[in-house]
Amino acid sequence: DDIAGFRFDANVVKVFPDMIKRSIPGYQTIIAMTGTLAERYVLPNSRCYDLGCSLGASTVAMRSAINVDGCTIIAVDNSPEMVARCEAILAADSIAADDGETSPSKADSPKTSVKVLCGDVIDTEISQASMVVMNFTLQFIEPEHREALIKRIYDGLKPGGIFILSEKIAFADQHLNDLMIDLHHAFKRANDYSELEISRKRTALENVLLPETLEGHRHRLRSAGFSNIDVWFQCFNFASLLAIK
Repeated sequence: DDIAGFRFDANVVKVFPDMIKRSIPGYQTIIAMTGTLAERYVLPNSRCYDLGCSLGASTVAMRSAINVDGCTIIAVDNSPEMVARCEAILAADSIAADDGETSPSKADSPKTSVKVLCGDVIDTEISQASMVVMNFTLQFIEPEHREALIKRIYDGLKPGGIFILSEKIAFADQHLNDLMIDLHHAFKRANDYSELEISRKRTALENVLLPETLEGHRHRLRSAGFSNIDVWFQCFNFASLLAIK
């Protein structure tokens, strides 16, 4: 009877990897290809940003793939519990890499430093960036702050830099929107979520996660200055856009 609004607290942190895997179709593909894009686009002596980093999956993917010198990844999240767990995961990943548990081809790769910050992404300064990632983060930011944030990301990117924006999306056509929601719920059922769990999650997120249409995202990206914009991944009502400066 009393369902609290969704919060990225300690309870969510404990189940987050499992929850994401069972809730977001294609999440693992997006993370893996984030590394592939980092290998292609990250420039020497530049910064990469993981905005709304949660437990650092995108940061790990970028760090393992960057093959140029002098790079720093700045990972930001406003949940202290997420930041603490993210730091532990990144430390363990660094130890594994130093012990040679990663691919031999990466053994002599340039070392990329990582800074994990607890803060609001709308207050994060973006500069000297060759890659910025926001995976399922913008949807939790109040709509009136989104335009300024995207503009600041564009301004902070180097020429040729990329922005990955992954979001749950809405559809202007109501029939199509309802269909995609139903397909997403079917995906959750296939991953052993009960009808009650699906209903409670939807209610908890109702006024917290505010999705937009793909055209709304494209319009904001174009207004910020991006000219090369396209969807590079989509499954049901989850999509990832790639914008190049």
